[in-house]
Amino acid sequence: MEEAAKDQPPVGDEGHQALFEDVGKKVESLDQESDVKRDGDDMEEQDQRLVEEIESLCMNCQENGTTRILLARIPYFREIILMSFSCPHCNFQNAEIQSAGQIQERGCRYTFALSESSDLQRQVVKSDTCVVKFKELDVEIPAGRGQLTNVEGLLSALVEDLALQQPTRETLDPEAHAKIENIVENGRKMLAGEKFPFSLILDDPAGNSWIEPSMHGTDKKLSRSEYKRTREQNEELSLVAPETGDDDQNEGSQGEMGKRDQENARNGEDDIVPDEVYSFQATCPGCGRPCSTHMKMVDIPHFKECVIMSTVCEQCGYRSNEVKTGGAVPSKGRRITLEVRNPEDLTRDILKSETCALSSPELSLSVTPGTMGGRFTTVEGLLTQVRDDLHGQIFDMSDVGRRSGDSLPEETRNTWTSFFATLDKALKGEMPFTVTLEDPWAGSYVQSLSAPDPDPQISIEDYERTEEENEDLGLNDIKVDGY
Repeated sequence: MEEAAKDQPPVGDEGHQALFEDVGKKVESLDQESDVKRDGDDMEEQDQRLVEEIESLCMNCQENGTTRILLARIPYFREIILMSFSCPHCNFQNAEIQSAGQIQERGCRYTFALSESSDLQRQVVKSDTCVVKFKELDVEIPAGRGQLTNVEGLLSALVEDLALQQPTRETLDPEAHAKIENIVENGRKMLAGEKFPFSLILDDPAGNSWIEPSMHGTDKKLSRSEYKRTREQNEELSLVAPETGDDDQNEGSQGEMGKRDQENARNGEDDIVPDEVYSFQATCPGCGRPCSTHMKMVDIPHFKECVIMSTVCEQCGYRSNEVKTGGAVPSKGRRITLEVRNPEDLTRDILKSETCALSSPELSLSVTPGTMGGRFTTVEGLLTQVRDDLHGQIFDMSDVGRRSGDSLPEETRNTWTSFFATLDKALKGEMPFTVTLEDPWAGSYVQSLSAPDPDPQISIEDYERTEEENEDLGLNDIKVDGY
C-alpha cells in the first residue's frame, strides 16, 4: 500500500510541496542524476529540472539574455522563488527573490538586537514589500528588490551604496557629504565588530520577511510581532482598489452603528451584558471591505472579565480570533509559574494575552510577546500549537522516503529533533516541567484546581514594569493629571 502511494502523482498540497522542495533535496537529486550519467547509463532528461532557464530581454543592452529560476523552500520559513539574470552580450547580471506564498493575513515586524560578530551571519529574507531599518544609524532602506542574504550582507550593501556617490556629494553638497560620511564610518565599524550593540528592524506589511532564529536555547535578541495593515498598506499591496464604493459603504455602516448606539444609550442598553453575543460592522484588515465582528464578554472565575472577539469576512475569507482582558490598567506586571506534574495539569485552562511571554526551561522553550496573539485554551492546547507551528516551519511534513529537514545541517537537525522529542514527551504527561507566563499587562491566567484556596503548583509574583515595557504598552504617553 505504501509503495503504491509513492507511485501516485502529487496532488493538492503534496503537489505544491513537490514543486517547492528544500534546496538540499534538489541538490541531492542532481548529484544522483550525475552519478547515473557518469556510469554510462542512458537516462532521458527529466521533465522538471533543478533550475529552469528562460530566454528574456536584457534591459541594459536590449539583447536577449537568460533568466534562471529556482523554486525552493527555506527551513523555518516558507516557499520562495530565486531568480538570476545574466546577459552574455553586455555581461549585465541581476539576482532577486520573490515570495511564492500568499500575502499573509497580518503584517510582521522583526526586531533583532546584535551584540556579537556571529549575529551578523543570521540569515535574512527581505521581500520586495519590506522596509529595513538600522536604528542606530538612523537609516531606512525602502521597499524594493527582494533579497536572500544575511545581516552582514544587508549592512554591507547599504554602506557600499552610500559610499558610491560620496566624491560627487563632497563637491555638490558638502553638508550632506559630512552626514553620510559619518553613517558610512559607523556602518564599517559595525561590520568590523567594533560598534556593538545595534538593532535591525524588518517591517513587512505582506508578512513575508524573516530573520533566522537562534538554534541555541532562548533567543532573547530576536522579537517578532504581527499587526493589522492600514488601508493605505492594503492599497500598496493591491488588495484594495484605491477608489471604490467601499468608503461610502463604510461611512453608511458606521452612521447606522452610531444611530444604534445612541438609541441604546437612551434606552439604557449601553452596558455590555456578560455571556451575550454582540455583532457589529467593522473593516476587514485583509481586504478593507466591511465585515462582521462578534464579541462576547466572559467572566473567568477568580480572575476578571475577558472579551472574546471573532472577525469573519465573507468577501475574502479572512478569519481571526482574539482574547482581550478588561478592567483598569494594573500598576504592576505579573509572573505566573505553573508546575506540571501529571496529565491532569495539562487540562488546566490558560489565558495567554498578546502581551505575554511564555517560557519553559525544561523544554528549552521561549515564546516572545505578540508571536501567537491572545489565546484562551488549555496548557496542552497551547503547547500543541507551539509544536505544530514550529514543526511546520522547520520540517517538511509531506516528505516520503526521506528524513525531515534534510537541508538542515546535521547538528541543527539533531537539536530540533531532540527539542520536539522532549516537547512530545511533555505533552504525553511523561515528564514534569514548568510553564512561566510573564505579562507586563497582568492579563494572563492559569486555572487553579483548589480555588479559592491557594494552589501549591501555581506561584504568582507581581513585579515592577521596566521603562521599556511601559513604552511598549503606551503607558508613558497616558496623562491622568492636568489634562
